[in-house]
Amino acid sequence: MTEVLAVAVITVLAVVAPGADFAMVVRGSYLHGRRTGLLAAAGVAAGVLVHVTYTMLGVGLLIASSAFLFTVVKLAGAAYLVYIGVRTFRTRTEVNVDLDEGNGLTPLAALRTGFLTNVLNPKTTLFVVSTFAQVVSPATPALQQVGYGLFMSLTHLLWFGVVAVFFSHDRMRTLMLRGQKVLNKVIGSVLAGLGVSLAFAPSH
Repeated sequence: MTEVLAVAVITVLAVVAPGADFAMVVRGSYLHGRRTGLLAAAGVAAGVLVHVTYTMLGVGLLIASSAFLFTVVKLAGAAYLVYIGVRTFRTRTEVNVDLDEGNGLTPLAALRTGFLTNVLNPKTTLFVVSTFAQVVSPATPALQQVGYGLFMSLTHLLWFGVVAVFFSHDRMRTLMLRGQKVLNKVIGSVLAGLGVSLAFAPSH
């Protein structure tokens, strides 16, 4: 029971902590509408399952125990965050998508954006790997571990689904579209800053 409670608390705290996933879902929601935001949220949740899968297979523990592998994974994720951060920061043209015309991001593109953001998110890597390495016992049945992984994924889906609905609301979307140049600078700076801070963070 203690293990279950610990996993639940750690998961909720990790999910609501603002990061690259939050920034991307917010931006997709107010720029391209609710469908894009919800699909990005689904991509984020699917990305969590990737981390859970390789951790359960033992790769996550290998990454945690190998400074070199951990550094490679961390730098790859950090580079991706810096890349999308700089690209967002440098966006000059204002986006004004007519949702009725259906000319926003394609469903696949929205899903892919959320998925890649979390698959390459060092914060998510650390969250999943450290939870399974330090909280989940080696004696925990495989089915229960799968349950933990699904809970982590569904919690991400629920939280970012709420975020997508909130920021795609007509009034909120109109307000944010008016200030999208400033928002692009802020979101871009946050993403790039996260990438740089993660790149230079201690490996252990």
